[in-house]
Amino acid sequence: MKLKQTAQFIGSITLCLSIQANAAEHHAAVALEHSGMAVAHGQDGHADQLLKHAQTAEKGHAEAHAHMTGAVQHLKESIDHAQKGHADVATQHAETAMVHMRESIGQ
Repeated sequence: MKLKQTAQFIGSITLCLSIQANAAEHHAAVALEHSGMAVAHGQDGHADQLLKHAQTAEKGHAEAHAHMTGAVQHLKESIDHAQKGHADVATQHAETAMVHMRESIGQ
């Protein structure tokens, strides 16, 4: 029975991650767009505009990445505790992971 519950739990987390992966692609797309604009301004000799776009790309992508890294760490803890039968602790870690995921997409 515990194996079935663990499998269901992991399936739910996988679904959440796939939804979040699409949002993370959005951050990557925005970072790529700003990086391209930085290159274009740099080629035109506009260092001030290059700086602005490069900083925007770095900041947005770095923040999203940091939150997703935190989410993955909590998911690993959640899986570890679920395998040990600690549903309460596993649930707390999964909830914290979801908070990080939401923060990575600006919700």
